[in-house]
Amino acid sequence: MAAIRKSRSDRLFDTVNVVIMILVLFIMAYPIYFVIIASVSDPYQVTSGNVYLAPKGFTLEAYQNVFKESRILQGYANSILYTFAGTCWNLVLTIPLAYVLSRRKLRGRWLLTLYFLIPMYFKGGLVPTYLQVKNLGLLNQPYTLIILGGLNIYNMIVARVYFQTSIPDDLYEAAHIDGASQFRTFFSIMLPLAKPILAVITLYYAVWRWNDYFNALIYTSKQAYQPLQMVLRGILLMNENMTELMASAESAEAQADMARLAYIAQTMKYALIFIASAPMLIIYPFVQKHFVKGIMIGSLKG
Repeated sequence: MAAIRKSRSDRLFDTVNVVIMILVLFIMAYPIYFVIIASVSDPYQVTSGNVYLAPKGFTLEAYQNVFKESRILQGYANSILYTFAGTCWNLVLTIPLAYVLSRRKLRGRWLLTLYFLIPMYFKGGLVPTYLQVKNLGLLNQPYTLIILGGLNIYNMIVARVYFQTSIPDDLYEAAHIDGASQFRTFFSIMLPLAKPILAVITLYYAVWRWNDYFNALIYTSKQAYQPLQMVLRGILLMNENMTELMASAESAEAQADMARLAYIAQTMKYALIFIASAPMLIIYPFVQKHFVKGIMIGSLKG
């Protein structure tokens, strides 16, 4: 079969697309690349702005300093716990609810849907939420950051649309004729067929749980319960304080010591950013196939 020859305009169009995609890839990938090379470069070179395309003065001092502090390891362990347990809690609430609301024969389904849609657009506010959390005894508890934010309405709607549009009703009818209960139908038929949307919702929740620091900032004050994002915030503030102390130091020797600490804190910041981002970057390739399929199905039909 003879190859189809492209016209000049088609070749020009393809060339422009390739150039644009390369530019977009560079814009998205370079910040991550810069964080990596800055974290293994000499602190003075990073602070002076001499690091662009390759590390200068290669050193692992930033990572050594990161893992020397026990609060960083504790924060990392807390983030892993909150992400894993919190995501499981989110899925337990979201997927069964989406399945129930996807059943067209459910009585009062529109009332239940309206009940969940109202808080999606009208929030209670930070102060009432804080008072409610306080009255429930959830302040400064190890399970606080797991329980809070258990259900995201948007994610539930995406999963409900998937159940409605991607799984034929004939399967439900066949299971009912064979005598399967609703629980048996859900666990034996629906969940195995819902792997794409499960991957999407899991990734959504996991990324949010891993990056969340606001709930920890508001509802926890004990360092033993703080996630990695709060530790990263503390290092950023420490960096700013070092700069102020360096300006107020009287002797040249004291200024040099403060400057050295500030430089180290700068590279530690990049090391922490990479360490905090690495788990999500590692997980994504394993769920990419299901993620792309699930998000396209959940977004095209409503």
